[in-house]
Amino acid sequence: MSTEKLHVVTGAFGYSGRHIAARLLEQGVRVRTITGHPDRPDPFGGRVEVAKLDFGDPDALAGSLAGAEVLYNTYWVRFDHGDTTHERAVANTEVLFRAAAAAGVERVVHVSITNPTPDSRLPYFRGKARLEASLAATGLPHAILRPTVFFGGRDVLINNIAWLLRRMPVFGVPGRGQYGVQPIHVEDVARLAIEHGKHRDNVIIDAVGPETFSFLELVRLVARSIGSHSLIVPMPRWLVLVASRVLSSWVHDVVLTPDEVDGLMADLLVSEREPTGEIVFSKWLRDHAGELGREYASELGRHYQ
Repeated sequence: MSTEKLHVVTGAFGYSGRHIAARLLEQGVRVRTITGHPDRPDPFGGRVEVAKLDFGDPDALAGSLAGAEVLYNTYWVRFDHGDTTHERAVANTEVLFRAAAAAGVERVVHVSITNPTPDSRLPYFRGKARLEASLAATGLPHAILRPTVFFGGRDVLINNIAWLLRRMPVFGVPGRGQYGVQPIHVEDVARLAIEHGKHRDNVIIDAVGPETFSFLELVRLVARSIGSHSLIVPMPRWLVLVASRVLSSWVHDVVLTPDEVDGLMADLLVSEREPTGEIVFSKWLRDHAGELGREYASELGRHYQ
């Protein structure tokens, strides 16, 4: 049995968890993932230990966390799908936190969302607020990262905006599009997670990039960068949602949900705090425009198929 300090990452075969695990491996850290998809292709060539993320077996979950110095939790669901709901994701994550406490995990780094509030009418933001309180109630030393919109790697939102701009003659922006977006690169989130995994104070950090755009500005910037001739048009919220449902049927995915539109339009994806990300979106976009949006990124394909 190795005596190295163990770091555990939920979902290291997924998106943000993969970037955290990769950085840890680069630093020579022993890494284990607990994942709901243990049979997925292993991007790490066997260098990451694998355990099943089974919320129905708290004892086994605690066993998977035994000896862990840090737990990095990226588990969540973007939208309700069948039995997988935000409410269940909250309950599952609370099981995970209790298992971490029972296992004697020394620190938890938990990925939340910007501007969560317990009384939000949006289940995503309300659930994230509840989990922040649940983590604090365990007494475990912790860091809470509150990211906005991810870009880089295999992101969904920015990539699929580009995918649509490459193919659609018209791109509809909900409302006037003047609500803010402050994107952060997934590598910045991974860097922040590992940095704050080394500390022992309880902190909440807004994981936000150095640039803020209105959503309309961001879409226009992506369109210019990839050479799109799509007509970008402000549309009523209801019309964007109708178009989204049609597109969802076409791509066999959930393109956009009403709650996601409402979160955007409520300016919940920007922060009033100083930026913590370093990678500049506009520069990254210039460097990666040629590859962005070439393939559609399916949320259902990643997590449910």
